Amino acid sequence: MPTHKRKRRTSRVGRPLHAVVPQREWLRVALASISDAFITTDTQGRVNFLNPEAQSLTGWTQEDAQGLPLERVFNIINEATRQAVENPASRALREGQVVGLANHTLLIAKDSTERPIDHSVAPMRTAKGEVTGVVLVFRDSTDRRRREGIVRDALTYAENIIATLREPFIVLDDNLRVRTANRAFYQSFHALPEQTENQYIYNLGNQQWDIPALRVLLEAVIRNDHPIHDYEVEHDFPAIGRRIMRLNARPVQRSGHDSNLILLAIEDITERRQVSTAVAVSETRYRRLFETAQDAILIVDAVTGRIQDANPFIEQTLGYRQDELVGKELWEIGFFQDIAASRMAFEELQQKGYIRYDHLPLATKSGKRVEVEFVSNVYQVDQQQVAQCNIRDITERTRLEHQAQEQAQALADLNRRKDEFLAMLSHELRNPLAPILNAVHLLRHVEGEDPIRRQARTIIERQAGQLARLVDDLLEVSRIATGKIRLNEERLELRRIVELAVETVHPLIKGREHDLSVSLPAQPIWVYADAARLEQVVVNLLNNAAKYTDPRGHIWLTLQQEGDDAVLRVRDSGIGMTPETLPYIFDLFTQAPRSIDRAQGGLGIGLTLTRRLLEMHRGRVEAYSAGLGQGSEFTARLPVLLSVPERRQTPPISPVEPRARFRRILVVDDNADLATTTTILLRLAGHKVAMAHDGPSALAAAVDFHPHVVLLDLGLPGMDGYEVARRFRQDPGLARVRLIALTGYGQQLDRQRSEAAGFDHHLVKPAAPEQLEELLR
Repeated sequence: MPTHKRKRRTSRVGRPLHAVVPQREWLRVALASISDAFITTDTQGRVNFLNPEAQSLTGWTQEDAQGLPLERVFNIINEATRQAVENPASRALREGQVVGLANHTLLIAKDSTERPIDHSVAPMRTAKGEVTGVVLVFRDSTDRRRREGIVRDALTYAENIIATLREPFIVLDDNLRVRTANRAFYQSFHALPEQTENQYIYNLGNQQWDIPALRVLLEAVIRNDHPIHDYEVEHDFPAIGRRIMRLNARPVQRSGHDSNLILLAIEDITERRQVSTAVAVSETRYRRLFETAQDAILIVDAVTGRIQDANPFIEQTLGYRQDELVGKELWEIGFFQDIAASRMAFEELQQKGYIRYDHLPLATKSGKRVEVEFVSNVYQVDQQQVAQCNIRDITERTRLEHQAQEQAQALADLNRRKDEFLAMLSHELRNPLAPILNAVHLLRHVEGEDPIRRQARTIIERQAGQLARLVDDLLEVSRIATGKIRLNEERLELRRIVELAVETVHPLIKGREHDLSVSLPAQPIWVYADAARLEQVVVNLLNNAAKYTDPRGHIWLTLQQEGDDAVLRVRDSGIGMTPETLPYIFDLFTQAPRSIDRAQGGLGIGLTLTRRLLEMHRGRVEAYSAGLGQGSEFTARLPVLLSVPERRQTPPISPVEPRARFRRILVVDDNADLATTTTILLRLAGHKVAMAHDGPSALAAAVDFHPHVVLLDLGLPGMDGYEVARRFRQDPGLARVRLIALTGYGQQLDRQRSEAAGFDHHLVKPAAPEQLEELLR
């Protein structure tokens, strides 16, 4: 029987089977010991092996999972959508390629627990390249994600810090390329992220940053691997101009890298340097001013009150050198009486931050008495409160102030004496005027008066009236200068005021044979004004035109309403004015130049009164002249009343007697001519009249005469008219007598005194007979 040897079993690859089995065991042990999870499948995607880590993560044992489809054991979903994910083994078997790691994947274990994983799948092949299954490798990424979150949070924290830095900040790699920059960098240097990141720093902004000093800095950081602080660089940037930058650079080792990062902080100190320079200049200027000031200056500790510094002028003012003052308190050098007064002053200074003494008496080092102005302000210097005390010697200024006060008082006394003189002058002028006018009125009663006497009487009457107006003007200008004029304003129809003024000026116009043209509106013009003062304005303008217009010249007066103004124009064909005269024509005592043949009188007061009275009525006046020989025109404007006043029902007028009823009248005046002419005029009017020339005789005459009315002068010798009036009011038998002051004193104070003494009326000499007759009615 032939002998057959037993055939040795071999593997499919030609290796002995006993050699293959240990190799498989070795692979199993190796896979079991790997920390990543492994699952293998056959060509149908059924599980044939799980290593311990895979069993732990999936919750499936080798026995339970053997032969099951991979998607049942390896159950995965998308973390964001929660949708099932295609089994990676199927794709690897289908495509025969490695399927890479998937992100955002959750593994759902057998017990339904979830954990994030990373995984990849690769096909297993034979020596001939045939796919025999797949191997799935996966790991729990929970710790990795936690570490990444920590790193990410740290990076976000660092980026937020960098982003919120007020100063520019950039991060460079070791090749000096910009990794990142904060918003302050982009804003400060007008750069854009896309033009900055990953760029070589020296190429930024068309090589604006290729700064030699910056190269030196960065090379030192790279070469020495240590930080550099407060490195100043000055450079011109086309977009933002010349800047001064303080750079701080620090190398930072990146974790897990061999290369470094360079943190570069850029502090723009341009404005700070400018301010510092300005402060230095200011301090130099202050010190120069401090040293050269012509006021004595002390710098004092605002808390302790001790002197810290003094300028050189202090020695000239008080006699102390700077070294003699430092450390002392002000009271020690005579500024305050004692330490208590000094502390009170400093308490006030600390509360208010400011004290001032306008006239502080001091004694210098030599004992000389001086008067100073002392001003102190508190401010802060280097975290310390100091008080700067400015001391000015005002001894000479005080002397000049006293001198000025004395001069002002002298001027006031002079002005008062001037007013008193004007009042006395007007009184003395009115005293002779009154009997002259009375005598003229008496001549009217002479029958058969020849033409020559009538002409002479008319001339006397006109010139005496002009003299009376001059006296009134003297007193008026005094009242205006002292603000003593008071207006009695009421609703007036302006046309009537103009008509009355024309009547008043008519004698002067007629005497100079002027042709006066008056144009008044048909409709009334209402104003709110003082009738007497407004008539005075028109009279002054007409008088002025008459004085400066040649005989037989022409004067035009027009009144009309223009908008909200009543406009009065007085134009003449007179001598006119030069351009040099016009700006001053309304000034007091100013008159147009006149040759001796044009000396028409006047004091240069009328136009001043006109302007002031119009201003008091909220109006104005203007003058115009084309030149000498071209005449003049004056335009006065007043605001009109826009609403017409209601027409008041006029009470019935009782018949007026043609003349006053018979009266017993006592005339008391020390001017014999005035008393005599007044007495004659009153007797011609039908009254019974007695006469006295002083106070006592007036009182005695009144007892016997029993007068109804007493015309009483105020300036009587011995006993003045005020005292006589008081005596009348104190006597029961004479208390009801009507007392009329007939005097040359016509100022407001005189009227107030006469009213207080008991007078019923106050007439100023010369009183027109018609005015007196009206009172007697």
